[in-house]
Amino acid sequence: MHFVGKLNKEIFRCISEDIRTDEVIITEERIQHVNDRHPGEHEKIKEYLKEAVENPDYIIADKHPDTGLIIKEIKMKDTYIQLVLRVCTSKDEIEFKNSVLSLWEISERRLQNYLRNKSILYKRK
Repeated sequence: MHFVGKLNKEIFRCISEDIRTDEVIITEERIQHVNDRHPGEHEKIKEYLKEAVENPDYIIADKHPDTGLIIKEIKMKDTYIQLVLRVCTSKDEIEFKNSVLSLWEISERRLQNYLRNKSILYKRK
């Protein structure tokens, strides 16, 4: 298990009002998932995970409960990263934390498609 950062519960209440902790982690199993499905993405993105969790540009609704798509623009690379984040609620086991489930880069075109067609829960001002 790797510590990613701390989320601002006020911002992330748009996913769930019932967030039990501010700690965000990514597990070895999820890193392997990313490496299997999006080869090379974890290595390219891992240095930006903390910034994405602590200062997201957008949070978009996901089809799964207590889960959101976190979008963060990476200025140095002129690209965006997307994280799937599952927030930990009182329904979860006491030892669970907020968890990054997957991550990858997305294009400006993909972001614009999301903004047109998905439910935006949060937009940074």
